[in-house]
Amino acid sequence: MNPLRRLFGRKPSESSAVSDATPVEATRPLTATKLSSALDTQILPSPKAYAAPATRLKFGLNSDVGGRGNNEDSVLATLLSAELSGDPSFSGLFMVADGMGGHQDGERASSITARLLAQYVLKEVVIPQLEERGQSSDQKTIPEILSEAMAAANTSVREQFPGAGTTATCVVIRGDLAHIVHVGDSRAYLYVDDTLEQVTRGHRLVDRMVELGQLTPEEAKNHPQNNVLYKAVGASDHLEVDAETRRLPPSARLLLCSDGLWGVIGDEGIKAILQACTDPQEACDRLVAAANANDGKDNITAVLVQMPD
Repeated sequence: MNPLRRLFGRKPSESSAVSDATPVEATRPLTATKLSSALDTQILPSPKAYAAPATRLKFGLNSDVGGRGNNEDSVLATLLSAELSGDPSFSGLFMVADGMGGHQDGERASSITARLLAQYVLKEVVIPQLEERGQSSDQKTIPEILSEAMAAANTSVREQFPGAGTTATCVVIRGDLAHIVHVGDSRAYLYVDDTLEQVTRGHRLVDRMVELGQLTPEEAKNHPQNNVLYKAVGASDHLEVDAETRRLPPSARLLLCSDGLWGVIGDEGIKAILQACTDPQEACDRLVAAANANDGKDNITAVLVQMPD
């Protein structure tokens, strides 16, 4: 039965007769007030005006094969609502991993890394919140959890797919804080007030040479070793990742992307599209389309996270 339906009472029998002794008042039609009282009903309140839900974190993503035969990029994007977690400070987990190694090994390396990061965050961050565990002095920080997950991924890739590897740029957003861990040449950008900032530093050989003053940024673009990484998941037995925590102001946007995007359209191309698009999914679609239109030969992946106003 429809729960909105209400039984107001039985209809009096049409065959019932009114005796001569019945007072005249009882034979008169009941007014609305008397009818309500007689049938024990309630006057329903007027419906409340519709109120739009509070603005929350939004994201978009797109991953495209580009000019490759298969997509070795892996992407991870998930939100946990405050109503479910009981903790309004938890917002989401986002990651881009760009595999390398030929055949399907690169694809598997990036996939393993993404899955292990998700498992660690679920076990060490999300489940404790769902169980409403209190804070303890020995509780790990989010950057520590993410670094341990990266180390576990490094071991798994080296054991299962020797010679393969992957970049990994991962962020857990909790409240207005972005906890970022990174290795390789995928990037995280912060876009605030029409200003685009590269948050992560690249781990290409030419990036290091630029830092040491041995190359200019322009020389690095055309260097024959500009795609050689000196640090990646699976590259060595011991992995050191960059870790950083940034505060995200209202309306800030955080972009995670593989080099198939930033290496083709550059910072100015990224900034122009972010300026033109307010919807994160539309922005990701246009970023990927722009990379493909500029003869992108690599896989192209973008995840754009937008903070509430």
